[in-house]
Amino acid sequence: MRPKTLSVVILLFIVLTSLTAFSQQDYVNRFDAYAGYGYFATPSLSLNQNGFNGEFGWNAKTWVALGFDFSVFTGDNTITPSMLTPVLQQTLAGEIALLQSVGELPPGYQLRMPTSSTTYTYSAGPQFNIRHFKPVTIFVRPALGSLHEVASLHPASNDPFAQQVALTLAGPNMQKTDTVTFYGVGGGLDFNLSKHFGVRTAVDYVHYNMFTNVLGSSQNSIRFSVGPTFRFGGNIVK
Repeated sequence: MRPKTLSVVILLFIVLTSLTAFSQQDYVNRFDAYAGYGYFATPSLSLNQNGFNGEFGWNAKTWVALGFDFSVFTGDNTITPSMLTPVLQQTLAGEIALLQSVGELPPGYQLRMPTSSTTYTYSAGPQFNIRHFKPVTIFVRPALGSLHEVASLHPASNDPFAQQVALTLAGPNMQKTDTVTFYGVGGGLDFNLSKHFGVRTAVDYVHYNMFTNVLGSSQNSIRFSVGPTFRFGGNIVK
């Protein structure tokens, strides 16, 4: 989450909780569904993606829910040799030096590979809710699930060396896919505008390791999401 966005969320939380001190929620629906905007950032790849996040939850108790989460994001970045495995870096450096020595690459040539990516995430598990304040529900949750990545390479048409590298790394369609598990932690706030409607904002931090034969390090990503949440199924507060 960007510092400015985080500051706004914290300020809203402080204002709401200070105004409602110990006013606990007395109405909790059995089910809730959420759909909203999602932002997925992977700093190690300089990859920022925008997309959709959807969730469905069953409140087993007022303090714990079980649910399913799905996200899809798209974005563009540029792959450089420093992001690749040490073996690939050495191989590319040797090939570039050789081609420069015979005049097929200009001095100072740097390989840059524009890439477009689509990321899908799927997760399920518990969410722990704090309902001590009527206007806002605080929640925390483990993040454990599956991430599916589709990366398409777009070498410049006037760079035959980059085109050859793309073919070597991703095959004739210049596209790579991978499915891996991720783990991490998340949390956020539900602003309860009524018994059946609210606004959710959440942040999740996850770790995973994709394209291990190409990328030189594992990845850490942050997902920020915000949007409406709908509640139904009757009151479970006893």
